[in-house]
Amino acid sequence: MKKFIYTILLAFLTVPNFITAQENAGAVGPMSSSPAVYKYDEKVTWFFDMSGTTFAETEDLYIWIWSPSEPDAGNWENSSDFAKLKYEGNKIWSFTLTPTVYFSKTPAEIAASAGFWFRLKNKNGSKQSDVANMAYTDFSSFYTANELIRSYPSKPTIDKPVSILFNSNLKAGFAGVESVHFHSGLNEWAILQEYQAWLPEVSEKTKLKDLGNGFYKMDLIPKQYYNAPDDFVMENITFLMVAKDWVANSGDQIIYAGAFVPPPPPVFAFFPLQISQKDFLGMSRKNNESGVNKLIYTITAGAKVISGEFTGGTAEIKGFVNLVSELNGVPNLSEIHVLVKDNKDKTISDTTIPLKTLDK
Repeated sequence: MKKFIYTILLAFLTVPNFITAQENAGAVGPMSSSPAVYKYDEKVTWFFDMSGTTFAETEDLYIWIWSPSEPDAGNWENSSDFAKLKYEGNKIWSFTLTPTVYFSKTPAEIAASAGFWFRLKNKNGSKQSDVANMAYTDFSSFYTANELIRSYPSKPTIDKPVSILFNSNLKAGFAGVESVHFHSGLNEWAILQEYQAWLPEVSEKTKLKDLGNGFYKMDLIPKQYYNAPDDFVMENITFLMVAKDWVANSGDQIIYAGAFVPPPPPVFAFFPLQISQKDFLGMSRKNNESGVNKLIYTITAGAKVISGEFTGGTAEIKGFVNLVSELNGVPNLSEIHVLVKDNKDKTISDTTIPLKTLDK
């Protein structure tokens, strides 16, 4: 609390004695960063939404920041070029920096400071924003959380940065690998960005940032990274973290989008619960994944093999196998083996079902 009060006081005390001549442009709007999370010694771009201020799109804006340090000290009336923001359009400006370099501070010193406190202003300081603070997300808890994957934000959106952390220490085969890559797609692989080790540009694009000690980070903006159409609705990001040349992988992972409500998990069942070879065997799968519209079955009954398929949709795929006719004349069956796959060749069920013995 003392740091906060000191920082606010400093904002007013260090501004030269022409405050009364200032034009207040209003409060800085929503702020974000790319990457979504970053270390203090990592390059980052901050974005400032100034649509609620009186700054015009044609104005050059500069950052005057005094915490963790004041890089442009003494230049309020003539901001330095290094403090100039980049105009991104739609009254959004950005500023790119590496905090340890820009503030001439160590990561520990920045962490111990009051944070990133600043105003945005025009060149000569005659017009300024309210005091603002760029929030910082400390993700160091991931290093001891024993989590394989963590996403910031946990529910990403298609047009905003997302950082995906990976703890390779929890998966065999990653120790000592040269690099780790992001093999991924949107909406259950509907739009792909594969890891293709033989293509240098793709290998570089999919490469994770090495944070050291087996920890990695992937930073992206989904719309840009996957070149998604303007009308594309992102439901999820499906991916594997892959060691160079596919010597190891994380297994399938999924992160659901912020604007998307995850569906209930699929439910598969045989019915009735007890059958004989003179019954109908029912199969049902509800809450199917996008693109799944068939159940393909193979039933092995002694020497006889029965195969077929049922069609349906996301809500349910359902059907019956007429064992009465299919197993007519097949003697002394005590069980059948049933293999069920979907139209994407994913195994849904691989089981043996006992058959009731009928009275003669």
